[in-house]
Amino acid sequence: MPDLFDANPLPGPPPSPSVRPLADRIRPVRMGDVIGQDKVLGPDGPLGSMLASRSLSSLILWGPPGVGKTTIARLLADETDLAFVQISAIFSGVPELRKVFETAKLRRQQGRGTLLFVDEIHRFNKAQQDSFLPYMEDGTILLVGATTENPSFELNAALMSRAQVIVLERLSLRDLELLAQRAERELGRKLPLTAEAREALLEMADGDGRAALNLIEQVAAWKTDKPIDQPAMAQRLMRRAAKYDKSGDEHYNLISALHKSVRGSDPDAALYWLSRMLEGGEDPRYLARRITRMAVEDIGLADPAAQRHCLDAWALYERLGSPEGELALAQAVIYLALAPKSNAGYVAYKAARAEARRTGSLMPPAHILNAPTKMMKDQGYGAGYAYDHDAEDGFSGQNYFPDGMKRPVLYVPVERGFERELKKRLDWFVSQRLKRGS
Repeated sequence: MPDLFDANPLPGPPPSPSVRPLADRIRPVRMGDVIGQDKVLGPDGPLGSMLASRSLSSLILWGPPGVGKTTIARLLADETDLAFVQISAIFSGVPELRKVFETAKLRRQQGRGTLLFVDEIHRFNKAQQDSFLPYMEDGTILLVGATTENPSFELNAALMSRAQVIVLERLSLRDLELLAQRAERELGRKLPLTAEAREALLEMADGDGRAALNLIEQVAAWKTDKPIDQPAMAQRLMRRAAKYDKSGDEHYNLISALHKSVRGSDPDAALYWLSRMLEGGEDPRYLARRITRMAVEDIGLADPAAQRHCLDAWALYERLGSPEGELALAQAVIYLALAPKSNAGYVAYKAARAEARRTGSLMPPAHILNAPTKMMKDQGYGAGYAYDHDAEDGFSGQNYFPDGMKRPVLYVPVERGFERELKKRLDWFVSQRLKRGS
């Protein structure tokens, strides 16, 4: 018997196969047909375990576009005999939500539960997210939200505590090949592509199953008697832009990859991630600033010239603009990746800040205070100060920390690059300070 409260009725006869998009025609009808998410759908995966026990909890499906979030939600409803209701956070507000909740209450009174699928759930504000909570708690709805953004950043804590986050992965080339084979079975013919062109087509989808099927549908419509090679295919199809959101997860993921590649002394990987960000439309000035930060944080005094190199590259970009100026940034990245690494200065600075917070407002020792007035001289300001230039070796060895404070060791240089020389100097000063008893 049809659900009288179905929020997604499809009146009239179904559209003919020629009208329905290929992605809809080959949409999985059971969970075992879903491609590419074995980690979560397998017997030992979180969703596989839930389905085996027929005990679902509210879920947040987090993953990139075209990996099956909507399909999985629909099949979860089918396999647990829940009514499937779909809304989009882009087009829905509080009035629409109230209607959904009231209808779900009536459906529950008839003995059937509701799986409410909310696409783009991260676009709901805090108040809208809070509106789900009482209906989740009393069992009126089982919420399945879909998001391409990091839920820990975009969803409030109350909602997150009531839902399990399921991470879905982009489809591999192998997954996309299986999808292509399924499409060919539906179409009743092979795609008119050479092996190289076929692989290039799947690479163009960039892990997005929906994009792959759209490309396949375009290729299938070509009228040709012989296979098309990769250059000819590239002329007919527009390469899909790489997924990159300058203010979202991809932005932070890629800058992290760039930074860690530089820190790991891998110039090839560093250049790759720099190029990924530039291809995605990242502001080169942002990259110039972050590259300079890498020089300060991860190279520091092991190669003091690294900071100057970054600043020069930044200035060159400002003079040349794009695309020529981006070469200067690329060369700076190569220099940083191959430079000796040290975070000793960074560690010392953080330790000094912690020590400053711990010791509060201790005064400097009196002998290093200036005494511009007679009263200050009478109070002992400056008394006993040893002028280092008067010492034979230019080093007095006096104490410069507050009286009574245990001397901390903050800067510990590494045995790499220029810091090897700094370590020699520091060790000499430490030994002389010990000899002179200060």
